[in-house]
Amino acid sequence: MASFRTPALRHVVSGAAPYLRATQRRWAQVHDVRFLATQQSDRIIEKYKEKLAKKAQEEGLRDINELKEVYKDKIQHLKKKASIPIPLDPLPAAQTTTTQSSPFPPAPPPPQVPTQQIPPSSPGIKTLSSYLDLEKTRALPQKELEAIWRLRHVNDPQSLCAVIPLDVYKTLEATAKKHPHFILPLPKEGQGAEIHFLQWTFPAENTVTVLFTHLAEYKLRGEYSEPHTTITHHLELAEDKGVVLLQGQVVEGRGVSVDEAKWLIMCLQKFYGVVGEKSERRRLLELFGKGDPAFKVEDLVEEAEKII
Repeated sequence: MASFRTPALRHVVSGAAPYLRATQRRWAQVHDVRFLATQQSDRIIEKYKEKLAKKAQEEGLRDINELKEVYKDKIQHLKKKASIPIPLDPLPAAQTTTTQSSPFPPAPPPPQVPTQQIPPSSPGIKTLSSYLDLEKTRALPQKELEAIWRLRHVNDPQSLCAVIPLDVYKTLEATAKKHPHFILPLPKEGQGAEIHFLQWTFPAENTVTVLFTHLAEYKLRGEYSEPHTTITHHLELAEDKGVVLLQGQVVEGRGVSVDEAKWLIMCLQKFYGVVGEKSERRRLLELFGKGDPAFKVEDLVEEAEKII
């Protein structure tokens, strides 16, 4: 993870010159959806410019603008029919005030997605028997089991795998059931930090999954957003072998590399594996879960920097 060491994350939040803060705001902003929609509309018109001009000529109209005016009502009707409203809870007044000068976007309100539900866009969940012969594996020593599990994924460059001691996993799961949603910063070389949203789900008795999504996409599409990384904890051998097997997949082309996904998983384990109610990481989890305006992304980034 050496590539994440510079620049240090705290310099993104404080101690930077004013001209640097202005630069930071550019990468931290969540773009206005209406602006993006207008851009997309303009690209479509440019792409079909010749066909639209021909259509206008066939109908005895002067140009594309007149064609748009004639079909204005129909276009508006189709836009309304195709749009899917996404309710966004208003930010508390105190939080809006404190984040105006911050280079980071405000944290989203606690989502209302049930923790037992997996978004329709997530890939199908596989059980451990899809990867290993469970009966034969139970007879193996723990070290051989770990070696086989790692070899099982070595040929897939987008795959992730790990072996987690059962006592460590139990702490992660206990915290996850209290705080199933959170955000984590991902350091980007020369760009500061990018914020990602995570969601724990519990789809089956021996299967626990975490979905990672770009925060900007989650704020736009909610439970229908596409995760860039999915990790699954398999518990079938937990009691027999004292370990939980983790398997994950990073979707290529979604803006996150395998190494960056590993960082997010490590960061997740540091926040959710903390022991002690008075720790700063636990405090941030609780503030975020309650939607408390006291939660600051700057504090999150500063705490994440300690993991490096």
